[in-house]
Amino acid sequence: MLLKLIDTAPRRVWLLVCLGCIGLLAFGLYLQHVVGLEPCPMCIVQRYALVLVAALAGAISASGRKGLQNGGVVLLLLVAGFGAFVAARQSFLQWYPPEVATCGRDLYGMIETFPLKRAIPMIFKGGGDCTVVDWTFLGGSIANWSFVCFALITALALVFLARTSHRR
Repeated sequence: MLLKLIDTAPRRVWLLVCLGCIGLLAFGLYLQHVVGLEPCPMCIVQRYALVLVAALAGAISASGRKGLQNGGVVLLLLVAGFGAFVAARQSFLQWYPPEVATCGRDLYGMIETFPLKRAIPMIFKGGGDCTVVDWTFLGGSIANWSFVCFALITALALVFLARTSHRR
């Protein structure tokens, strides 16, 4: 069914990917601001990758030209692959934590230790510990689910590229 949808309505598929990424970002912000989970630096990098994937998927969906779509899918493939790599690395760190974890400092510690002009850029790097599992769903951590999402998007991009190159 997915292959048929890729063949008949590829722009809708990429619109769904874009909306799914926006939903994941909204859920991440909910976990941060409502539940109170502090994102780590690797979580922040995964968020940036998800924003880029959403933007690229939205642009691919809006584009009617095949050449732009294929080029956009290649970029999306690279960004999603990078996001999957970061999520896999964080999952590995969660499963096999190092003896000394140095992912970042908390907000209060940064403001107390550093002058404000140095502390403000550090705030955007995240403050949680990358090895801590604060939330799980069906036994998987946020990093595990992030990897699954990035891997599915990567696989979708590969299938899309294979289908479009096969039709030529």
